Amino acid sequence: MIVAIASGKGGTGKTTVAAALATVWSRPVLAVDMDVEAPNLHLFLKPETVAATRTCLEVPMLDVYLCQRCGACADLCQFKAISLMGSSLILFPDQCHGCGGCLRVCPEGALSKGERELGTVELGFTASGIPCLTGRLRIGEAMSPPLMTKVRHRMHAIADRGTLDIIIDAPPGVSCPAMTAVQDADVILLVTEPTPFGLHDFRLAWQAFTPLGKPMGVVINRSGLGDDGVQRFCREKGLPILAEIPFRRDIAEHYASGGILTDLDGAMAALFAALAPELERMAGQGGDASHA
Repeated sequence: MIVAIASGKGGTGKTTVAAALATVWSRPVLAVDMDVEAPNLHLFLKPETVAATRTCLEVPMLDVYLCQRCGACADLCQFKAISLMGSSLILFPDQCHGCGGCLRVCPEGALSKGERELGTVELGFTASGIPCLTGRLRIGEAMSPPLMTKVRHRMHAIADRGTLDIIIDAPPGVSCPAMTAVQDADVILLVTEPTPFGLHDFRLAWQAFTPLGKPMGVVINRSGLGDDGVQRFCREKGLPILAEIPFRRDIAEHYASGGILTDLDGAMAALFAALAPELERMAGQGGDASHA
């Protein structure tokens, strides 16, 4: 079973929820930080890293002596990572998506395989033994989905080998990174807040993820802060509100200091302990289900 914790905007408490869920999950679980541009799940779970793997994307390299400037590669590339400018063929490796098509269409074999560093994929374990997988994008890298794909492949390899469920901390928003993070999920848990900005971006998230046909549940963080607009929208769209985290100073202080909410008090521990089986039910897995 794979649960993706997502949100329409940053700062809703998505990572806070993901960390707390991982600590109360009833079966072995792999925690994955897919927010590779700004990973912070480790600030809560505090894993000890045991392996950090440098990952790269295959990009073309040009042999100018073999190239006949026919333009076949430039015509193929829809991302303009290769351009024929007058009599010069120019490569823009930062725009390359790594499809490899240019290498195949070059009649002279002037293009060969090179690489562009994407970032690192880190594996660690918490003090209680929860495995944590983190993608960390290289500073200056423009595209996060290629690294996220590497994280996804590693995630499935680890989970299948150990028969683990997976909790994904997805990047905020509804652009390509967010869609990449939730595509493997059996259920999507949307975390929002009862403010005008929260409702606006929550609507966008619902609109973006609904075509995927995946069950969605909602956690309202800072409940009591604003109005009931989020609750009314959920009733209108038939979205189940699975939990509401109250707007309290002690809660804010606890997670601001890197604490996990399930350690704060009995009420928070009970809230997340009840949330986990609801997600299992929504995913159609049941209480004794194994990793799908």
